[in-house]
Amino acid sequence: MSGPLGIDAHLAHARRDLDRVTPQEAHEAAREGAVLVDTRPEFQRAADGTIPGALLIERNHLEWRCDPSSGASVPEATSRDVRWIVLCDEGYASSLAAASLRAIGLPRATDLAGGFQAWRAAGLPVTPPAR
Repeated sequence: MSGPLGIDAHLAHARRDLDRVTPQEAHEAAREGAVLVDTRPEFQRAADGTIPGALLIERNHLEWRCDPSSGASVPEATSRDVRWIVLCDEGYASSLAAASLRAIGLPRATDLAGGFQAWRAAGLPVTPPAR
């Protein structure tokens, strides 16, 4: 029987080819030149803080900003070989976003398993929200 996958199957399919990273692996990869991209909306960043050095690109702009040929790319989008590590709040939407980056020809894109919440729980650096 064919038909719509449903979100759980869609998510599993998106993650199939991702080499998802732990917070510690993402931290080390960023020190080695990978680009962390925080796709959380402003209200989540304002509530919980940010990761120092992570690019802030909300989800609806991600593909245009990361594709070096888009004409709207960020300076970090120097080639298709950039290692993008996408994060969201808990690691669900970021898997779909990373799969989308791979689909447009960015083969090293992946995501942070557990998202910002896992990063913070691991005790890694966080810039607290402005209050």
